[in-house]
Amino acid sequence: MPHKLAIAFLHGIGRTEPGYSEPMRSALLRAFASGAGVPETDVTEELVFEEVNWSPALSRPEAELWRRVHEDGPLRYGRLRDFMVHFAGDAIAYQPSPHDRSAYDAIHEVVADSLASLAARAGARAPLCVIAHSLGTVIASNYLYDLMKRRGSFMGECVRERINGTPLERGETLALLVTMGSPIALWSLRYPRFGEPVRMPCLERHHPGLHGRWINVYDPDDVIGYPLRGLNAKYRKAVTEDRAVDVGSLLTRWTPLSHTAYWGSRSVAETIADHLAAAWRASSAIALVPERRTSRRTRRPSATSSGRAPRTPSA
Repeated sequence: MPHKLAIAFLHGIGRTEPGYSEPMRSALLRAFASGAGVPETDVTEELVFEEVNWSPALSRPEAELWRRVHEDGPLRYGRLRDFMVHFAGDAIAYQPSPHDRSAYDAIHEVVADSLASLAARAGARAPLCVIAHSLGTVIASNYLYDLMKRRGSFMGECVRERINGTPLERGETLALLVTMGSPIALWSLRYPRFGEPVRMPCLERHHPGLHGRWINVYDPDDVIGYPLRGLNAKYRKAVTEDRAVDVGSLLTRWTPLSHTAYWGSRSVAETIADHLAAAWRASSAIALVPERRTSRRTRRPSATSSGRAPRTPSA
């Protein structure tokens, strides 16, 4: 008997409102029902969705920055500047420095809370499927890398305190990672030999027969999204497939504006649904090992810094 799937969405740069994943969610439900042979009336019982809305973690400092620079003197191209503050600003603010990592930790706290919600609703050992776009792919990669690294992890203590002891939250059930329009290749320039990727876990302990997959989806016209397997031997081993797609409308699909069109692409949703159906069929609702007792640690009201710089690249 298959286990229901836990599916987390991570948006990209910019101010994003709740519901951003709705077009893909609807398409996934229809395609999954067809591919898995599940009646459409029952498919919502098998797929549990959670949006990771991390942009509010940066909205206050970005708004304060805009207020300070705007009142200090005249500025032209106000709308374009506002766009730069909320788009380029996200990518710049997210990077931790040796003396401050508050934005990095604040965003990862949101991810940890979202995965805790998924574990509570889908089950502690539900196969985890992460679908991320743009900067969200970097966030997902960093979070999962920090989570799974046993020694020298860069994960902040304030983030670790939000993680229960469930296999899902520990990353032990990660079955599918989908990166769409990912700039991870650009981020890899920060590290020698282009860094190390997330390693998909062995799922034998919880779901024998289920093998983790990383599908990297990119449009050749999207100047932000890149293939990943060619970065180095470790990426070639970790990434199952670099899949070139054609997304966007008749006006945007042949331009860099295709970067914003992955969420609404029917073909991308159908590709993901095929992998979801395969993971669902290979999963097991029967626990093969005793579940660990879980408890949530006391949370701190705000992010704190561990003060350590990353000892190894985090993607």
